[in-house]
Amino acid sequence: MGRIRQAIFDAGARLLTKPRGHYQRFQPNDLAKLHAAVRKGDVVLVDGDQRISEVIKYLTQSSWSHSALYVGDELLRRHPSQRGELQARFGVEAEHLIVEALMEGGVVVSPLSKYVHMNLRVCRPRGLAADHLVRILDEVLAQIGERYDVRNALDLARFFFPVSLIPKRLRRTALDLGSGLTREVICSSIIARAFHNVGFPIMPTVLSQGEPGKQNGRLAFLRRRSDAQPPVFRGRNPRVVTPRDFDLSPYFDVVKFNAVDLGELHFDYRQIRWEDDAPAQRKGVS
Repeated sequence: MGRIRQAIFDAGARLLTKPRGHYQRFQPNDLAKLHAAVRKGDVVLVDGDQRISEVIKYLTQSSWSHSALYVGDELLRRHPSQRGELQARFGVEAEHLIVEALMEGGVVVSPLSKYVHMNLRVCRPRGLAADHLVRILDEVLAQIGERYDVRNALDLARFFFPVSLIPKRLRRTALDLGSGLTREVICSSIIARAFHNVGFPIMPTVLSQGEPGKQNGRLAFLRRRSDAQPPVFRGRNPRVVTPRDFDLSPYFDVVKFNAVDLGELHFDYRQIRWEDDAPAQRKGVS
């Protein structure tokens, strides 16, 4: 039964990972600019070109179907004896690698250039401590070779699907009690868990601040300010984090890297040559 079930999953994975017929890229990506802008620990969001990408985007109501963690040259730096093998495999891109979880291949290391022809977004954790970055890289790199959690992906689909047999109030519980194979991961959860383990928030619930007792006058105002407690964050299960959450999170900054240079110094919208401006200018229309 196990072999039959795995064969069914494999057949489904092959079907879902086939490229879809039409792909719309909204902005061109300059690989050199991307290399210059991205940093280790950045989360790279991808609008993928596979059939499953459309499913994930629909289920999560998002523009992003996939996420990966940029690790740069960490493998070269940590494993100098493998430099030749890595350079033979990735070429110059061995210094610009990402770790990602793929349905057909599990957790793998890939060149960042793999997605340069797709719509991308780079999300940078705000104020991430250097030692926590190292811990995040350690954890994600240690996952290389793990399998893709197909059952968790189905749980995620059940959580987001607009018409569900499971009552809305029970969907998160259903996810929490989903796959028990904790060593198997999906693309977002492997990254979310690494950030969660160092206490870095992605999309937490922020609880109300405690209110000090009511008092009168200016002294009471000063006391309220001094007695006010910082908000309490309630964490979210990393297994239900999706690529969209990194984009929407107020704790990740969006890195703009692909604006077209119009001048020698910086972008100036006044230098843009609009296609439909030329006829108007020839006619003297302002």
